[in-house]
Amino acid sequence: MSAALPTGFGFEGVRRHPSAVLLVGQLLGILTYPFLGTSTAGRLLLGVVGTVIVALALWAVHASPARTWIALMLGAPAVVLAIWEAFAPTSDAVVLTSALVHAPFYFYVSWAMISYLFADSEVTTDELYATGATFTVVAWAFAYVFVATQIVWPGSFVGPTPGDQPWFSLLFCSFASLTGVGLSDILPALPQARAVVMLEQFAGVMYLALVVSRLVGLTAMRGLRRDDRD
Repeated sequence: MSAALPTGFGFEGVRRHPSAVLLVGQLLGILTYPFLGTSTAGRLLLGVVGTVIVALALWAVHASPARTWIALMLGAPAVVLAIWEAFAPTSDAVVLTSALVHAPFYFYVSWAMISYLFADSEVTTDELYATGATFTVVAWAFAYVFVATQIVWPGSFVGPTPGDQPWFSLLFCSFASLTGVGLSDILPALPQARAVVMLEQFAGVMYLALVVSRLVGLTAMRGLRRDDRD
């Protein structure tokens, strides 16, 4: 398989690179969240954005060696709960159920995409996109774990907002923990939250050590083989 960059962004290019579409969708979701406000319409739009991201994740799983029907079983309730949560953002039962459904879904998607990355001995263009998309999916998964944690153990996270921290703040905390930069004003205050954050920090280090290093190694080997042929 060739690792040449796609020649265009038409339908064929999109069809051949589902991981790229998922990555762009995740990044657009991050940029969209701050502008949606706290209105019902804004929350509903958040639900739609979440639904689109779930659909893109399902598409990416379909291109991986993982079983699509498992992703569908987890993704379908996630779509319903994303919309329901838009109308009941203060219901702990709804938010907790949504988090407990979304977290396993995103963890399964991340496992499926890592399996996809390890299924090939050469680096393809879509695998380059999948490396970035997998990272964002893992961050999303842990953000939902953070949401569930602070509902079960109130006061788990402290930050500028009194009480429970909003979803976007927890997503920011998740990215800060996964990357290891630690630049976050959202801090785990209870032992349960700190345990979860430590797990994510470990996952971030292992992602670099196993996934990214393998990608770099395969790319270097391809360069060496090309030099040998020349």
